[in-house]
Amino acid sequence: MVASLMLDNALARLDSALGQLEAAARRRVEAERGRGNLETELALMQDDRARLAADLDGAMARLGHVETAAADVDQRLQRAMNVIGAVIERVQAQQPVEEPEPEHEAS
Repeated sequence: MVASLMLDNALARLDSALGQLEAAARRRVEAERGRGNLETELALMQDDRARLAADLDGAMARLGHVETAAADVDQRLQRAMNVIGAVIERVQAQQPVEEPEPEHEAS
């Protein structure tokens, strides 16, 4: 009978140890799965970052072209306004200033 109790006790301890081992194995598998998900998420974020950096570089290059074109347009407009102003001054200098005719009062 003592041997039977000792055997039952040993089997209970073995069963408890196996339960703890299974729980630890489940936790380990879940941790590894979570780690794999984190690694996948990190890789996706790195890909997004690289894509966004390339998009930003392209946008900055386009902005540089637009700024250069805007400066060129500004210079051309300034030259055109100067030429038009000079033409207006010459035309006005060549024409005598006409005085307005006095208004006649109607009786």
